[in-house]
Amino acid sequence: MSRFLSKILRHQPGIIGIEIERVGAWANVNELIEGINSRSRYHIDRAILETIVATDSKGRYSFNENGTKIRANQGHSIDVVLDMEKRTPPEFLYHGTAGKFLESIMEKGLLPGNRQFVHLSPDEATAKTVGYRHSKPDAPIILKIHAGKMVRDGYEFMISDNGVWQIKKVPPQYLEMDINRKDVCNEKV
Repeated sequence: MSRFLSKILRHQPGIIGIEIERVGAWANVNELIEGINSRSRYHIDRAILETIVATDSKGRYSFNENGTKIRANQGHSIDVVLDMEKRTPPEFLYHGTAGKFLESIMEKGLLPGNRQFVHLSPDEATAKTVGYRHSKPDAPIILKIHAGKMVRDGYEFMISDNGVWQIKKVPPQYLEMDINRKDVCNEKV
C-alpha cells in the first residue's frame, strides 16, 4: 500500500482521480482516501493512512498542520514546488547507484532523471541502502559528493522534511569513488 501511495503522491495522482497542489505538493486527505477506495484494488481509511505515514521507515510522507492534507516529502516526477529548507550540508554527502550507471555519471554528473532533484544521503550506510534498489543483485557503488566545495563554488542545497539532501545536479568534478572499498563498491567495476 505504501508503494501505491508513493506512486499517487509522487508520480500519478490522476490514476485515482485526484490532483496534487503545485505549490507544496499537497493532496486532500479525504479525496485521496475516496479515490483509492473507488479506483483501486486497495481499501484504506484514515487510521490506515495515519499508520502508513507514521511507520514509513524512510519518512516519505507528512500531513499538514491540521491533518487535512498529505504529501510525499520528495521524489516527485510531477511538476511541484516543495517548500524545502535551503541549508548548508556537511562537507561530504553520498549517493548509492548501480555499477551500470557509473560511466555515464562520471561523464555527465548526477542528474535528476525523471525526478526534480538528485537525492543525496548524509552517510555511506544510507547511500548503500538506497543504492541496493537499483543494483540488485550486485552491491551498489557509493559515490562521495564534495558538497562543501560545491557550496563554496555557489551551489545551493536543500533538505526535505525527512532529511534527504537535494540539489538540481552534481557535476562530475564534485564526485569521488573509492574503488578500494569492497564493502561499499561492486567488485565487478
